[in-house]
Amino acid sequence: MMPNYNGHGKMLNIRATIEQRELEYLSPYSCPSSKSRGRARKEDPCPIRTVFQRDRNRIVYCKAFRRLKYKTQVFLAPTTDHYRTRLTHTLEVSEIARTLSRALFLNEDLAEAIALGHDLGHTPFGHAGETVLNDLLSTGFSHYRQSLRVVDVLENDGMGLNLTFEVRDGIVKHSKGYGDVLPANSKAMPKTAEGTVVRYADIMAYLAHDLDDAIRSGVITEADIPEECQHVLGSKHSRRVMSMIEGVLTRTAPEGGQLVFGVEKRTGEAMHELRQFLYHRVYRAEQVHNEFVKASKVLRELFEYFMADTAALEQYIGGFAESISHERRVADFLASMTDRYAQDLYQRIFGLTISS
Repeated sequence: MMPNYNGHGKMLNIRATIEQRELEYLSPYSCPSSKSRGRARKEDPCPIRTVFQRDRNRIVYCKAFRRLKYKTQVFLAPTTDHYRTRLTHTLEVSEIARTLSRALFLNEDLAEAIALGHDLGHTPFGHAGETVLNDLLSTGFSHYRQSLRVVDVLENDGMGLNLTFEVRDGIVKHSKGYGDVLPANSKAMPKTAEGTVVRYADIMAYLAHDLDDAIRSGVITEADIPEECQHVLGSKHSRRVMSMIEGVLTRTAPEGGQLVFGVEKRTGEAMHELRQFLYHRVYRAEQVHNEFVKASKVLRELFEYFMADTAALEQYIGGFAESISHERRVADFLASMTDRYAQDLYQRIFGLTISS
């Protein structure tokens, strides 16, 4: 449907047309834009974009999203340009989420917004940085809660992005750690089917691309991959992704008035086996572990430095959000850093490199 103009050459309300089309086209288990629970701070609607399209744009244009380019996925300071970063991981999650949503007649814009925002709170140096901050902070630390803090508070000079309830809910409930994709506790599940799609897309993306990067790095070879994983999921990156997508679509269907997600049995078992394989043979590999020991040292010493010197912290981050604790301000600062900024700052303060 092409945009319409009134007799004075003024474009009519395109957003309303899109919202109506969603109501006619999307599954009854989806979340149409017009049914959003809204924002914490009410805003006038956009005449062109739906609320979820606006959320997607706000995320893509925010500073935290740009910094993902220089944050580690698995391999710290890789020697080539072809390893995934936290940004390329995010884009792959987004593409898988859109594919699943399109096949299930869910709201692609909502799934995409959640996917693009799900890792905004990730620390430098991947999960090693997250582990360090969790150990150091009296309140603990998790990247998914920090992602919500980024969009609610830290972006836009302390005003946040004022995202919709559904996008915020999907962001804070995307993480599984090493737990089940669908937790037994229903309160830990996203309120929308699109949020559940992102949970699946996240694990599919990292299973496929972490394996791909591990082979590229020489940490493992193709021959090391469990035979059942090769047989069920395939031997190429693109085939593995599609096998997992097909496995979810095969077992996801309406039941009892809701959309019930699942994974085809053999595919689910292969995904679980591959997840365990990556954990033991890649994430704990000596090459990966040694680099993250060094990275952990950098974050730990920076944390101790800024905790002891409030003036130094103010020199770098200024005065916004002064009502929160000094510890929280230090954590926000460290979590926002890219890998290279953390390393450069460490060298500037202590006169040492990450390898020292």
